[in-house]
Amino acid sequence: MERKFMKGNEAIAEAAVRAGCRFYAGYPITPQSEVPEYLSRALPKVGGVFVQGESEVASINMVYGAAAGGTLAMTSTSGPGISLMAEGISSLAAARIPSVIVDIMRAGPGTGVMKPAQSDYFQINRASGHGGYQTINYAPATIQEAVDLVTKAFEVTQKYRMPVFVFADSLVGGLMEAVTLPEAKEPPKTPAWAVNGRGFHGGKPNILLNASFKEEQQMAKAQEWEKIYEGWKTDEVMVEEYMTEDADFILTAYGSCGRICHTCVDELREAGYKAGLIRPITTNPFPFEAYKKQIGKAKFILDVEMAIPALMAQDVLLAVGENLPIHTCLTTGGVIVDADEVVRRAICLAKGE
Repeated sequence: MERKFMKGNEAIAEAAVRAGCRFYAGYPITPQSEVPEYLSRALPKVGGVFVQGESEVASINMVYGAAAGGTLAMTSTSGPGISLMAEGISSLAAARIPSVIVDIMRAGPGTGVMKPAQSDYFQINRASGHGGYQTINYAPATIQEAVDLVTKAFEVTQKYRMPVFVFADSLVGGLMEAVTLPEAKEPPKTPAWAVNGRGFHGGKPNILLNASFKEEQQMAKAQEWEKIYEGWKTDEVMVEEYMTEDADFILTAYGSCGRICHTCVDELREAGYKAGLIRPITTNPFPFEAYKKQIGKAKFILDVEMAIPALMAQDVLLAVGENLPIHTCLTTGGVIVDADEVVRRAICLAKGE
C-alpha cells in the first residue's frame, strides 16, 4: 500500500494501471483530461499502450478491439463524449467484452459547461446506447472511494464480461486528497474466449459477435443477459446507510452530493433532528431495498442532486412508490450543493413548513 496526495482524475488513472489496465484510448474533454494525460506517461512505463483517438467514436472502438484480444482496456470522457460512444458501448455489451468506462460529468445537455453537475444519470443508468442492455455503475463520493471502485470495476468487468462504468462529477475529479493506493496487480493472462486469430492449442479461432441474425440465438443471448442482470440485484448492490435505524427522515444523494449530505446528517443530529442518509454507491443495480425499509418508519425523503429536474429521484420513487413523500433540493450548471441550504430545507420539511 502507498499513501499519496493526488488529484481525483490522476488517482483514478493510477488505480487503473495498478488494477492491470494495459490499454487506453480516449479523446481530451474537460473535466477529465487529466486522466488521459496521466495515462500517456504511466502506461508506457509498464508495457501498456496509450492512444489518443481522433474522436470518442474512434476511441471506444479501439477499446473494443484491444479488449476483444484479451487486454484489460479502458476509456474516459465526459457527458458529450459518452453520447458519441453510445453505439460502441452498446456493442461492447452485446459482445460480452470486458471494459471500464470512466465518466467525469459536466453540466448539460448539449456540450454544456465544464463545471460540476450530475447531468449524466439517465445516460449512464438507462443504458447509453440502444438495445436495453445494462451495466454495473459505480458512483464514488471521495477520491479514495474512486480509487477503490476503479480497482473493483476491473475485477467485476472480468467476472461478468460486461462494460462497467465509474462515474463522478468534476468535484471528485478535480479535488486533491490523500489516498491509499492498492498494490499493483499483474495483468491477467489472455482469457480463453479472446480473439487471437488462430485459436488456442490448434483449435478454431474465437469470434466475438455483437449481434446474431438468427432469432433464436438473439433470444438465447437476451435470456442469458437477463439472468446476469437479475443476479446483480443480490450480488453487486453497494449502498451506504448512515444513521438510518432511528431516522425520522432520510436524505438521499450519490457521489459528491452524498458526501455533502453526510455532513448535513451530522449537523441535523446536533440540532436535535433524527436524520439519516441513504447513499447509493452502485446506481445500477440500484439499492431499492434500502429505501423500502424506510416505508412506515421515515416521514419523508429529501433527494439532493446537482441536476434539475431531479434524475435519481425517479429511482427512489420506484422504490417507495406513493408510500413515502419525496422532496428535492437541487442545483445545476456548476452550482455545488450548499450544505447549509440542505439543512435548512430538511428542517423546514421536518417542521411541516
